[in-house]
Amino acid sequence: MAIKIRLARGGSKKRPYYSIVAADSRKPRDGRFIEKLGTYNPLLPKDSEDRVKLDVEKVMEWISKGAQPSDRVARFLEAAGAMEKTERANMKKAEPGQKAKERAKEKAEKAAAAAEAAEAPAEEAAAE
Repeated sequence: MAIKIRLARGGSKKRPYYSIVAADSRKPRDGRFIEKLGTYNPLLPKDSEDRVKLDVEKVMEWISKGAQPSDRVARFLEAAGAMEKTERANMKKAEPGQKAKERAKEKAEKAAAAAEAAEAPAEEAAAE
């Protein structure tokens, strides 16, 4: 049985509240879990102590048994100092696609050509 340490959502619509749980990876997100390990309230300010409450000892016990923390839970553990920081893949989602890059390059070339064409008559008038 593959155990995951992940978030289970609670709270009402537009008011999220999460429980940090150890659960079978095949169970649904908000379904049955094995043990509750902490809570996370994203509505609280980032500097609030009550934003993330985590029983680090229990979490480390589950990890020693082979449980895998989700990305978000791993970040909580890194912030608590229980795990060392890992390098994450920068997905470059904000980077434009290949066609957009080509269009930008063509536009820059046209602008440079137009600037050169505008400078040439100005230089000839200045020379006269």
